[in-house]
Amino acid sequence: MLYNEAIDKGLSFNDFCQVMFHGMSLDATTAGYLTAFPFLCILVSIWLKKFPLRKILLPYYIVISILISLVFVGDMALYPFWGFKLDASIFLYLDSPKEALASVSTGFVLLRVAIILLLVVFHVWLMRKVTPKRLQAVSKRLAGTGGMILLGGLLFVVVRGGVTESTSNVGQVYFSNDQFLNHSAVNPNFSLLSSMGKSKDFASEFNFFDESRRAQLFDGLYTTEDGDSIISVLNTKKPNILIILMEGMGGVFVEPLGGLSDVTPNLNRLSEEGIFFTQCYANSFRTDRGTVCALSGYLGLPTASVMKIPAKSRTLPAISEELVKAGYTTDFLYGGDINFTNMKSYLLSKGYQKLTADTDFSLSEQTSNAWGVNDDITFEHLYNQLKDRKDGPWMTTFLTLSSHEPFDVPYNRLEDKIPNAFAFTDDCLGKFIEKLKQTPVWDNLLVVCIPDHGFRYPKEKVDRGGEFSHIPMLWLGGAVKQPMKVDKIMNQTDMAATLLGQLGLDHSMFTFSRNVLGSAYTYPFSFHCHGGGFAFRDSTGVSAYDTKANQISFEEPSANEERLNRGKAILQSVYDDLGSR
Repeated sequence: MLYNEAIDKGLSFNDFCQVMFHGMSLDATTAGYLTAFPFLCILVSIWLKKFPLRKILLPYYIVISILISLVFVGDMALYPFWGFKLDASIFLYLDSPKEALASVSTGFVLLRVAIILLLVVFHVWLMRKVTPKRLQAVSKRLAGTGGMILLGGLLFVVVRGGVTESTSNVGQVYFSNDQFLNHSAVNPNFSLLSSMGKSKDFASEFNFFDESRRAQLFDGLYTTEDGDSIISVLNTKKPNILIILMEGMGGVFVEPLGGLSDVTPNLNRLSEEGIFFTQCYANSFRTDRGTVCALSGYLGLPTASVMKIPAKSRTLPAISEELVKAGYTTDFLYGGDINFTNMKSYLLSKGYQKLTADTDFSLSEQTSNAWGVNDDITFEHLYNQLKDRKDGPWMTTFLTLSSHEPFDVPYNRLEDKIPNAFAFTDDCLGKFIEKLKQTPVWDNLLVVCIPDHGFRYPKEKVDRGGEFSHIPMLWLGGAVKQPMKVDKIMNQTDMAATLLGQLGLDHSMFTFSRNVLGSAYTYPFSFHCHGGGFAFRDSTGVSAYDTKANQISFEEPSANEERLNRGKAILQSVYDDLGSR
């Protein structure tokens, strides 16, 4: 922090203490990994009286000290150039060190090499001092072994990062809207190791066509322009905005979309009161992926979750970032573990100024659902948070969780537990909207209800051509001029450009998001990715492709080479884009 001009940036000693406190968990995880080998050596020493503990551990200390010092100094020195933590992208430059060192002097390099050597010498000397040549004989070997095994269990918990659903990840130490403080809290060794498991040459994947053919097929599919006119559906350019991401609320449960008739009566009723997008399709199939699709307008991928790769996700645009630039305050509510899948780092890097999650609720509320706080509790919290708000403009985003496996909810209207869980979320939504209508907040409010992904139900039914990605999108509130239905085929990713277009804000940075209410949206289609491939849908039908088997998996009503090739071109283009970030 000192090397990177923390004092000149106006950061205080309290900021430093906050960095140390929040970063402690990843420091502990990293230390846990490094302690594993000494732990095993000590365990062996209990049974072998003359086991040469120091002699065996000294080479390990030397290797680890060299690696840690290299990473520490490298991270410190490279941060002013890169602006992000050391990660696996460093290896892209090691094959051409001359070019990598071209922007620094020989003295710059030599000084840092000297620092590395001093750190290595100090570390090795210290560890040698605290390590005995051999352990004294342990008289009660079984008891000693039992004690070590218990310590081993504790070590495993430390390495894992706790006992909750989320495992150790970079995002768990993020605590501020100042990215420098967040980056300072991240252990550079953990950052490097975790990114190595996720680093890929994305641009080399799915190269179906040469560049000219890809560009020809992709041209015109994603226009970032609105066109000559926009259908205006709001009565204000600066409404307060509430985005409700409804966990897994697929169209299969929504009657107006051809779904079951008795699962979502409230959503069915509300669809007649607002702007209802009837041909919206999710872009992906998991919450971490769908959240990025909705909030950053970025396409889902079959082989990677961008949220789990902070080096990539931080480069994406986001609705929240653009609204902050326009003077909005932002906050995010989720009743689960917000560290899961690096969600916390993504949200903070995208301009969310306040995060509320499971740990902000009582212990009984945190355990009301297998994933955290049940929707009835979080909807009530959200209502109390919004009902008396007088400042503005603001944007709040709320991610529900009760309609998720194992589908255990405090609600028993339907016999089948899966649709019953979705009916519970719908019941919570309906009660929340009706209460909110009675407050002054409603008059200038836009509520956007959209799922993070669709849902396959019944489970035994095969998803032909991504049909279970069909989802509802509904805009409600006093800011909506009048009810209407939008029947154009579209994607969840299009929410970003469509919303910003209604607010008169630039959305050109959302390269995979289209304003479906603008006159430039002349070729309606949807693109959906799942773990094994993609589906492309337009007015002529749908084509699905299995990227693992490299073959067509479904086409309806008949084969259409142009439709399939457009889907391939989109997949190739988004991987090229991700590779360049």
